[in-house]
Amino acid sequence: MNTVIKTQYSSHPEDFKSYDTSEIRDKFLIEEFFQTDMISGVYTMEDRLIVGGIHPVSKSLQLEPVDQLKAETFLERREIGIINVGAKTKIEADGTVYELDTKEALYIGKGTSNVIFHPTETGDTFLYFNSAPAHMTYPTTKVSKENAEVVTLGSLENSNHRTIYKLLVNSVVKTCQLQMGMTELKPGSVWNTMPAHTHDRRMEAYFYFDVKEGNVVSHFMGQPNETRHIWVKNHQAIISPPWSIHSGAGTSNYTFIWGMAGENMNYGDMDTVKPSDLK
Repeated sequence: MNTVIKTQYSSHPEDFKSYDTSEIRDKFLIEEFFQTDMISGVYTMEDRLIVGGIHPVSKSLQLEPVDQLKAETFLERREIGIINVGAKTKIEADGTVYELDTKEALYIGKGTSNVIFHPTETGDTFLYFNSAPAHMTYPTTKVSKENAEVVTLGSLENSNHRTIYKLLVNSVVKTCQLQMGMTELKPGSVWNTMPAHTHDRRMEAYFYFDVKEGNVVSHFMGQPNETRHIWVKNHQAIISPPWSIHSGAGTSNYTFIWGMAGENMNYGDMDTVKPSDLK
């Protein structure tokens, strides 16, 4: 098999308070994303989201069913969102070929039986994906940055000048519960998602990329009155439970992909935390 998914169990916020550095990293950080000629990732019990990477180099890779799903095909009861973080590539979904450029997204709906990821000549195909349980079938849709809902927030003075591209959200494309987008920080800015927030109605995953060589991001998580941090490198991701804030600051600007699944599709459904209330 070319598809390998491991299971990650959820954690209680009271238990989280006692975790040391290694345990926090083990339970919430995904370090190894892109393995040559493999589809790999994590099945998290947080809203049963699958978070993973696809890296075809010498051959095309088919999205195969995994044991956790107990299904004939990967998307028998699921939807998937894919964002290209590498070179331009091609994805085939039930015979239709979609060309995906860097930082473009593809939504593939429930019931699609045959999904194939093709390599580029340079071997620079890096695809990040989130997959969530689905109850309806919606059409496969490609979304570019030009098609996204775009919001620019923050300022250089506050080190958080950033552009948010809402790629796979219900104002742009029909999905069941999956939402995905991308936030690019401007040069000179390092803070993301500050003021921080939580949303008990859904979990979130953060995938950091465009982190320049030699730089890192400190990702902050935990309940607002009991925060911790994880140092994150390029092409690594954080699983963020519903009870946790999700924010970060880097040693340089960077880009990250956010993905959500859970109770509702209201992007603005969040409980904001004042910076002065964080502990």
